[in-house]
Amino acid sequence: MQSHELLREVWQSTSAKQVAADLGLSLSMIYKWGEPADAEAGSGAVNPLDRIEALLGSTHDERIVQWICQRAGGFYIKNPKSTHPHPEYLIPATNQIVQEFADLLAVIAAAAADNQINAPEATAIRARWEDLKSVTELFVRCCEEGNFRLLKEKAEGASRLLS
Repeated sequence: MQSHELLREVWQSTSAKQVAADLGLSLSMIYKWGEPADAEAGSGAVNPLDRIEALLGSTHDERIVQWICQRAGGFYIKNPKSTHPHPEYLIPATNQIVQEFADLLAVIAAAAADNQINAPEATAIRARWEDLKSVTELFVRCCEEGNFRLLKEKAEGASRLLS
């Protein structure tokens, strides 16, 4: 879906007039965001979504996306890329997910032992949670794609660290 198409859908459920007022822009500008910005395809204007995409392309800094996701009450997890299937690494990968979950539970238990959680403890819990989500997302993506090369590489890297 193109950004202008998404904005056009958003304008169907949100008052474009209110958005214009909230942002201090003209209603015509808001509607132009819902049209293709390409000179041949339409008379639209480069919209904020396209600008964010261009900013990411220029900086290659994922903190921009993380910041937006946090402002929306969520989080960002980058989708891993994989290309070659290696199903023999499923068991170590599932063990890693279980270990990450156990590590998260250990951090939570230690933090909650005194029936309160302070800011550094909350930060540690968040960090372990993010690790668990990333490991699990990698596993799920590999399952969806039938490609476990990344799981193999991660297992081999861990083996080298332990040697």
